Amino acid sequence: MLKTIPDIIAQLKPQLTIVPAQQAMDVIKQSNGILVDVREPSEFSQKSASGAVNIPRGLLEMQMLKMHADEDLAIFIHCATGARACLAAEQLQRVGYKNVSVITCSLDDICSASA
Repeated sequence: MLKTIPDIIAQLKPQLTIVPAQQAMDVIKQSNGILVDVREPSEFSQKSASGAVNIPRGLLEMQMLKMHADEDLAIFIHCATGARACLAAEQLQRVGYKNVSVITCSLDDICSASA
């Protein structure tokens, strides 16, 4: 049986840590965490949050393992709607990252909190 993306996201959300944008920015500043934008580079170039690192979802696990091998690093994932961010967070947890959170609010809210 095929599942829709909204069905998969609804199934994943209870297993994920979801935080508001401002809380994520506070933790990033206090504990040297990172904000990862999993949108495509063309989307990122149009509008992005201050300090965000762009790693598209399709490359995330490979790039993160190269760039940030600390399994305890505070990682905050976002996209435009939260769907790709939820899928990306699940993948990072699967490879062993222990401190992954998802920001699911609007991109505008994320940009405002990061300013």
